[in-house]
Amino acid sequence: MSTPLRVGLIGYGYAGKTFHAPLIAATPGFALVSIASSRPADVIADWPDVSVKTEPAALITRPDIDLVVIATPNDTHAPLARAALAAGKHVVVDKPFTVTVAEAEELVAAADVAGRVLSVFQNRRWDADFLALKGLITSGRLGRVVEYTSRFDRYRPQVRQRWREGAGPGAGLWYDLGPHVVDQALDLFGMPQAVSADLAIRREGGLSVDDALVLLHYPDKRVVLGASMLVSGGTPRFLVHGTEASFVKQGLDAQEDQLKAGLDPRHADWGIDPHVATLFCHDGDKPVSEPVTLPRGAYQDYYAGVRDAVLGVGGNPVPAADAVRSMRVIEAAVRAAKSGKREKL
Repeated sequence: MSTPLRVGLIGYGYAGKTFHAPLIAATPGFALVSIASSRPADVIADWPDVSVKTEPAALITRPDIDLVVIATPNDTHAPLARAALAAGKHVVVDKPFTVTVAEAEELVAAADVAGRVLSVFQNRRWDADFLALKGLITSGRLGRVVEYTSRFDRYRPQVRQRWREGAGPGAGLWYDLGPHVVDQALDLFGMPQAVSADLAIRREGGLSVDDALVLLHYPDKRVVLGASMLVSGGTPRFLVHGTEASFVKQGLDAQEDQLKAGLDPRHADWGIDPHVATLFCHDGDKPVSEPVTLPRGAYQDYYAGVRDAVLGVGGNPVPAADAVRSMRVIEAAVRAAKSGKREKL
């Protein structure tokens, strides 16, 4: 058996603890050997056999680490990724890739110079509902898509004391959940011609955007992206209309909740989405509906793809260039919200 790739994880907050550490540990061919965190006791409690560092530099400079995964506050992504690439490491960065387009472009150039894999953790490409929808579009079941609505909502009326809801660079819902819905739309339809946006603070005491409604303008379809902290009871996760049929999906993919509950990605129940997805079409003048069988969600496939890319036997599952496109849309939406005008891309 070949020697596993040695992985170091920087950051053990929500993303590092819930997503990255268990997914890395469950990936054949990977060995999680070190975690850098300002809360070493939390790491030791969960991963007693993993080396713990309190400073990212101590992890990045370890000569035996092949891949560095960055799951830290958004405004630290660029400098940490830059340092890891300079140290000759392959790098995975949690979304959003960076806080600005300029930082994103700089990192892509640095990865090219270093000859290393630079990938962005866009796990929602492997949501069960998104996989099903992509399959329906590719197969032609929906016909030509004319309207696509994607929402990622939560109900958290109280502002919490954490960096994601603070006032710093890269904070707020548009930089937290926006990258998911933007990446999925671009994966399906490519870059839009322009962006319109309404980004707002709705909650009392809010310090950063907690409500986002963004339109991506294409010549042949309308794409509506939404996210809010004040939606109770939920809205359709996807509402997609085509010339042949419509697709409606309720509820969020289950993998995040499964990870929070401690379910191993290798478990038999992994990736099963219990929510309802329906295809609406017509038989002549008669409306017809049918349930859509959702495939298993597969976040683990992202890290399997990263492993293969590092080994040179597969493509990068989410190239950094894709994340540069997303950053262009995210920044354009911020400008459009401020100006009240459509931002051309």
